[in-house]
Order: sequence, then structure tokens, then C-alpha cells
Amino acid sequence: MNETIYEIDGDRSLVGALENRMPPGVSPTLYNADLAPTKRVGRTWNTYNIFALWANDTHSLGNYAFAIGLFALGLGAWQILLVMLLGSVFLFLLLNLSGYMGLKTGVPFPVMSRISFGVRGAQIPSLIRGGVAIVWFGIQTYLASMVLDVLLIALAPGLAPLADQMVLGLSVLGWISFSILWVVQVVIACYGMESIRRYEAFAGPVILFTFLALAAWVLYRSGGQLQLTPPNAVTGGTMWLQILGGASLWVAIYGTFVLNFCDFTRGATSRRAISVGNFWGIPINMLFFGVMVVILAGGQLSIDGRLIQSPTDIVQSIPNTLFLVLASLSLLILTIAVNLMANFVAPAFALANLMPKYLSFRRAVVVSGVIGFVILPWNLYNSPIVILYFLGGLGALLGPLFGIVMADYWLIRRQRIDVPALYSADPNGPYFYRNGVNPKAIQALVPSAIISLLFAFLPALAPLSHFSWFIAAGLGALFYYAIAPKNGSYVDQDGEAIAVAVRH
Repeated sequence: MNETIYEIDGDRSLVGALENRMPPGVSPTLYNADLAPTKRVGRTWNTYNIFALWANDTHSLGNYAFAIGLFALGLGAWQILLVMLLGSVFLFLLLNLSGYMGLKTGVPFPVMSRISFGVRGAQIPSLIRGGVAIVWFGIQTYLASMVLDVLLIALAPGLAPLADQMVLGLSVLGWISFSILWVVQVVIACYGMESIRRYEAFAGPVILFTFLALAAWVLYRSGGQLQLTPPNAVTGGTMWLQILGGASLWVAIYGTFVLNFCDFTRGATSRRAISVGNFWGIPINMLFFGVMVVILAGGQLSIDGRLIQSPTDIVQSIPNTLFLVLASLSLLILTIAVNLMANFVAPAFALANLMPKYLSFRRAVVVSGVIGFVILPWNLYNSPIVILYFLGGLGALLGPLFGIVMADYWLIRRQRIDVPALYSADPNGPYFYRNGVNPKAIQALVPSAIISLLFAFLPALAPLSHFSWFIAAGLGALFYYAIAPKNGSYVDQDGEAIAVAVRH
């Protein structure tokens, strides 16, 4: 009997060679090339690439709207910077924990979820994360299309009448802009994680330079004068509650990303690349972001007493057409970068995990993109009920999921993971549990999820709603740790590859 050892590491040529003979022990319902663990050799996400993720995502238009909103709540310059500092310290710690998991095992989040939820139960966290991302992909693309509308009219004023002709809730020009951006994003994502890595690396410096230029423009117009304290400034206990609440909400904004950061770090070159990239990208970059917020908002307040809603308000006031076009293009580059990392990768892996026999990462990208288009996201965005109950409800579940996954990996299993068993449907396997679902994870999820939803929707709990993500994540971890077995009988694997014997 002859045996040949193959390393299944996501190499499509290898999959092609074995397409008619699934390796023993690996279930075709749990494995494809894109879900397979990455090898240490050939990983390309270095310190700069990790930093570039945050250079793009931190400076998203939504984040600016949130931070500028702190001015409206009565926080001044130093309080906003303190919010950014506190929030970024928590994020730095949480994202390192999540990132190290991806580095060690080499698997994406849906496969990582099999450890605590079971090889079938992992569909629950992966589809919740993916569902939130698909809707936000459509919404973010719609918001970016409005910037493109302005840009197209600036370049071709004759297109202006198209902005007044409505079809299914969106102008004809809006349909054109949305479709252009949709195609660009799908094409980039179809070329896989390496294509996304390169785009993020390109976009990072562009975004940082753009906001430096916008800040310089505002300082020039204001004569170097900044209004550092809002008219309705709060003090005392109210101020500190706003600061702590703002820091907690800043972490909650990244509740989706801390869950599936391993999708990116599975390709990281080392722990140092993750920790150093996170250090420059999170606390340092987020403080820089806070300074930009203070300059843009405080400068505009000094100029005309108006509190801007987002940097687009600054861009639209640029009198020079060339600079207006360049700034608008930069905002489009930014939005695409944010969408790719935050709202495309997660649903693509979730759908690939749902039907690995039929959906590769590329096919899953197209499917998730089509869903994000046909839901007509502009109508969803304009519906407070959808935003509040659908996205708010699903978002409330992310905290408990994070707590359960982290408690299982770090506290119970202590990083000892049998990576090959994550792809096995053997009823005796360590992650098959009961019919492929871990009942303990479900028992921990249900009560922590209910409590999280109560925080999200009950007016009586509104004073604590800012801290709901931390409370929900803590409860999920606590409940799971209390009821999960702690026998320690786990096989230690480093996730560099799955070695399987194929008889021939």
C-alpha cells in the first residue's frame, strides 16, 4: 500500500488534483480551499498591512460622524481625545486576542467558530456576522454613491437632471453611481484576500494624506483658530459618564471586527506583525483621528458656528473644482477600503462555510454582492425600523458571540486546538459535540443574547445601553465558562497545514 502526504493549504492546484478524491477524514461539507488553514510559509500580511487596515477603517465617514457627534453631546477637545484613547486601549487588547487566534490556527472566523459552537453550530455566529455585513455593505455603497453623484455632476454638469428622476427610491444618477461602485468592489474582492491586502495598502496613505490636507484647509480658513469647547459643554459626573459611554460605544462600533479579525491575521507573518501593526493602527492612529476630528469640527465652529456632520461637509465647501474632485475621489477610495475589509470578507467566508462544496470565496463574494444590491439598501437606510430592529438586534448578538468564542479558546482550551478535526464530520471528533452543535454554547448564548437585546431595546435600560457590548460579551464568556467541560483533552496544533494521507 502506497501513501502520499499532501498538505492542504488553500492551493487551488492541489484541490484540482484531489477534486475527485476527498482526503480521508476531511468532510466535503466542511472544507474547501478557501476555508483551509494557511501555512506559515508564504503569509504576506506584515506590520504595515495590519496598520493599513486601521488607517482606512478608523477614518471612515461613519466614524467621523460618531466622533463629531460627541461635540453635540457637550464634549470638548480633550474629552474627545480621552474617549479615543480609552476606547483604543480596549480595542488594542481585544483585537490582539482575536488576531493571535488567526495566526496560530490559520483558519477564518467561520471555521474558528467550530471550536466552540461545533462543526455545524458554527453557522450561527458566522451567518449573524455575515448578515450584518451584507446589509452594511449595501448601505455603505449607497452612501458612497452620493459622493460619486456630486463628483459626476462636478465633472459633467449635464448629468444633473438625472438626479431628479427616481426609480425604486433612487435617482437614475444614483443607480449609475451605485452600480459603478458595486462593480469596482466586487471585482477587487473576487481576486481574494491578496487583492484586498494590496488595495488596503494602497488606500492607507491616500486617506491619511487627504485628512491632513482637509485639516490644513480648515486651519487656513479659520486663521488657525479652533473652538475647542462646544456651547453646551458638560462638566462633572455627566461629563465622565459621557466619556466612558463614548469609549464603550467606540469599542462597540468595532464589535463586528473583533469577532472576525482572524480572517485577516490568518495570513499574518508573526505575532509581532499583529501587535505592532495594531499599536500603530489603533491607539496611535485613533489619537490622530481624534486630532483630525477636533480640527475639522472645531475649525468649522470657529469659522461660522456650524457643527459639521461629516468630512463631506468640508469637501463640498472646497471652491476649486480640481481639489473638490481629488478630495471626493479620496473619500470614495476610503469607503471602498472600509467596505472591503469590514463588510465583504465576513459574508464571503460565511457563505463559503455554508456551502463549501459549491461556493468558493470568489463565488461567495458575487453572491453576497448580489444580495447587497437586490435588497435596495437605500430604502433600508431610510427606514428607522430596519436600522433599529434588524441591524440593532443582530448587532446586539455580537457581544455574546465574542465572549463565548474567546472564553472557549483562551480560558478553557488554552490555545490547544486540533485543527484537522475542525474539518471532520466524525461523530467522535472533538468538535462534533451533539449532531455537530455544541449545546453548551447555545445555552450560554441564549440568556446572554436576551439580556443584550433588552439593553438594546428597553428604554428603562437606556442609561446602561452605552456599555451593553461589554456587559453582553462578559456575560457570554461567564455563562459559557461556568457550564462548559474543562477536561483539557485537546490536541495541540499550530495550524500550519493539514497533512492527510491519500491512498493510491
